[in-house]
Amino acid sequence: MAQQDDEEREFDLRWADRAEHKEPSARARMLAARWKENPPRPVPFRGDPGPSAPRRSSWLSTTIVLGVVAAVILLLGYVRFRAPY
Repeated sequence: MAQQDDEEREFDLRWADRAEHKEPSARARMLAARWKENPPRPVPFRGDPGPSAPRRSSWLSTTIVLGVVAAVILLLGYVRFRAPY
């Protein structure tokens, strides 16, 4: 029975592929309607990325992370030193 279903499905796919008119997807219809009123401007293949924010030095980030880790270690050591046994 399953083999017969597969054959029928394959036949349906071949029938659908031979169709003279294929309906566009919903996205294609939406874009066609939008572009009819307001066509898109041409965009170069690799557009200018534009200005970007200056990057921080990786050393600055490393220093901040190591400083925070050292501060936490010192704080935990101080708390343990002060805690009564």
